[in-house]
Amino acid sequence: MNTNKGMLFDLDGVLVDSEGEYSIFWGGMGERYGLAPTFAADIKGTTIGEILLNFPEGDRMQILDALHKFESEMKYPVYPGVMEFLTELRQAGIPSAIVTSSDNVKMELLFARQPELRGMVDFIVTGSMVTHSKPNPEGYLKGADLIGVPIEDCYVFEDSMQGLQAGRSSGAKVIGIATTNPRAKVEPLADLTVDSMAGMSLAKLP
Repeated sequence: MNTNKGMLFDLDGVLVDSEGEYSIFWGGMGERYGLAPTFAADIKGTTIGEILLNFPEGDRMQILDALHKFESEMKYPVYPGVMEFLTELRQAGIPSAIVTSSDNVKMELLFARQPELRGMVDFIVTGSMVTHSKPNPEGYLKGADLIGVPIEDCYVFEDSMQGLQAGRSSGAKVIGIATTNPRAKVEPLADLTVDSMAGMSLAKLP
């Protein structure tokens, strides 16, 4: 492939194996407040600010505090193949960014657990840096701008339906990671669908 490209990565469900734990937390909160049974799945890829709008205003800070406590006990394991692929990008001189709906508190907790991950990407776009969360493409457009690569020359790596839609709407090529959703749901929104980042390489990109 042409190495004059850029790589934009979602975080949860793509680089780190945390979506299952978040489903437990938000599923419990959704059940407690009488929200739809699909609530935990429906909000994947959404910023915390937008998620909290589903709850009574007076309870939102308490829920946010509970989330941060929950996150402080998470391990954030990096998926197999992630560090190898990020190393390949570094060696090839290809810029990259993480584009996540996570807030700054969560990112600090993550990098405390996985400090080596921070140095493997050039920029990080968090939920606090965008006005509109996924499926709006704003985060990916901002990520492309930060790494200095036109969005049409970027690859977006995503697992959630909202994130896949954001990547598609941005104009980037989309690599769907079937960790959170089955391949049958991911494939219509992706240029390439893989089961995980294991074995990912530049040579495999379309």
